[in-house]
Amino acid sequence: MGLLAVGTPLEWPEAKKSASHVRSWGIEQLLALWRKAKGKERDALLWGDEVEYLVVSFDDAEREVKLSLRQADILEALASDSELIRQGGGVPDLATGEHKGGRPAPMFHPEFGRFMLEATPGKPWGIGFNDLLDVERDMKLRRKIAKEHMDPSEFPITLTTFPLLGDRKSITPFYPPSGSKLRSQFVPDEIANPHIRFPTLAANIRARRGRKVELNVPVFRDTKTTWPFKDPTVDYHLHKWPEDQDVRNGAAKDNHIYMDAMAFGMGSCCLQITFQAMNIEEGRKMYDQLSPLGPILLALTAATPIYKGFLADTDVRWNQISRAVDDRTPEELGEVPLKHDRWRIPKSRYASNSTYISQDPRLRREYLDPDLVVDEELKARLVDGGMDDRLATHFAHLFIRDPIVIFAEDLQELDLEKSDHFENLQSTNWQHMRFKPPPPGNDTGWRVEVRPMEIQITDFENAAFSVFVVLITRAILSFDLNFYLPIPRTTENMETAHSRDAVLNDQFYFRKDPLPPPQTRVNGLSSTPGSGANTPRSRGPSRPSTPTGPVEDEYELMTINEIINGKADGGFPGLMPLVESYLDSVNVDVETRCELAQYLDLIKGRASGKLWTAAKWIRRYVAEHKEYKHDSVVGDGLVYDLVKAAERITVNEGRDGYAKEMLGECREQA
Repeated sequence: MGLLAVGTPLEWPEAKKSASHVRSWGIEQLLALWRKAKGKERDALLWGDEVEYLVVSFDDAEREVKLSLRQADILEALASDSELIRQGGGVPDLATGEHKGGRPAPMFHPEFGRFMLEATPGKPWGIGFNDLLDVERDMKLRRKIAKEHMDPSEFPITLTTFPLLGDRKSITPFYPPSGSKLRSQFVPDEIANPHIRFPTLAANIRARRGRKVELNVPVFRDTKTTWPFKDPTVDYHLHKWPEDQDVRNGAAKDNHIYMDAMAFGMGSCCLQITFQAMNIEEGRKMYDQLSPLGPILLALTAATPIYKGFLADTDVRWNQISRAVDDRTPEELGEVPLKHDRWRIPKSRYASNSTYISQDPRLRREYLDPDLVVDEELKARLVDGGMDDRLATHFAHLFIRDPIVIFAEDLQELDLEKSDHFENLQSTNWQHMRFKPPPPGNDTGWRVEVRPMEIQITDFENAAFSVFVVLITRAILSFDLNFYLPIPRTTENMETAHSRDAVLNDQFYFRKDPLPPPQTRVNGLSSTPGSGANTPRSRGPSRPSTPTGPVEDEYELMTINEIINGKADGGFPGLMPLVESYLDSVNVDVETRCELAQYLDLIKGRASGKLWTAAKWIRRYVAEHKEYKHDSVVGDGLVYDLVKAAERITVNEGRDGYAKEMLGECREQA
């Protein structure tokens, strides 16, 4: 999360009046950025990871665990640590003191939930293998530093969601629910970061849609689950706010866990990777080629089987966040005919991608989203300003949304040396991939953000998935791989990834042959110029040819094991063999290859089912717990034990023989 702006936020009725104005100015700022940066070149790929923590507080005497709402105190302690500052770390938004040189220490940032922290490396990683092998150590250091600045009873845990969030009691300090901003039955306004942007974002989303956000997660039906299941925590007799009528109008669905606030989505933790490309063309290619991999990464990292003290019938967080920030009106949702709004919008502003942006000739029109909604007026302005049609379409699609948080001070004059109006729209389109222009006034290049992955319990796992995604980008660029898939199939894949144990039980649409035509291959694989150290520079084809034939013949349903490890009959090579071919091509030394193998073996094992996802492990833990009654209810004592178990796994990473189903054999001490 970047620097949080300060100002006077407009409530929705006033913000709505200025929405078109902000969109127009945002487009002008985008054009200014694009003109300055479209030719920007970088020598090598850089990348960074973002890890998010839940801060929990244990009461061992009472066997209780609660979310700690002390984010501000913890960040202040980190920002005041002179030694951390001397090493270049701390909290950028609260920075004091001077960095004295050397590799900077980690950075810490606020997040939406007052119970959350975000941590990043002190400076971007390079593509060199030494950097890849330093990622896990750095992640461990971040957690250690965060813990050192917490109370003794607190711990920075990397669970995607807190299993009791919304039970009206498991927060410390305690605040009652049903505040004026969220108007939630279950969580208080104080659960959100107090910076004015966050309560305004939540309140304006609610005001724009004309009702509270609606999250209904199918409940897992166990042998003793009451059926039909009616969420017993819903209060149908609350009459404090007009939106309390929502549940009496059917907002809470039978056989679902009902939630009603942005905190249930944006209070989730994830693992994100951001790449800086060599230039805009490489960035656009990475955005397109990584997009079809998003649902695969989501299913592989599945870690979210519990909401509000109930077992869910889904394994991942994505749709819950999507619904938690869905500001679409009934007209935009297609519930009533269009009258006041401009168009029906098929997806939430937090959703899977709906565009491809590369000028790759292999990109066929048949791959594009036939239901894409575009602001044609803004697109025309971008094209008139010199932007190509494909990239203009992408941004004109993002700009169909309204800006949700507008500060009055920002409406006084247009500053083309800033990007505040552009980022207002760009940063509140939370798609599973994000294409990021260089910010004004610094040396940063074009970036691509990979957003679908769930946070993992251990630093080892988070490092493994980070390294895997980096190596996939290297293989894509080195071998000129082609993963293009029609966008509607990727959208379907994102839904499939939500299923229980989708990694083993479901199939995903994927391209049959990602390799270039045989005449352009070297030793069976193509080798074309890419960015960064260790990237083969053999000359490949200048322009790949446009595919022909029915698009439907280019892809098929595959298991994740087939996608990752390859088909037994050799029909599909597998992402992992492609990564290993890349490593072969750059002559990695034996010691480094063995260290990387720890990470790659984890991914292989997850795909094959040899190793469990966190979601599967948590379900098994709940099912075998002495307090579980097989009624889908995950009680307070059980959650205490579960979070304690997660702490144990975090610390020991299987070296004590615990949770080997997730992590495999005990790892050597790092």
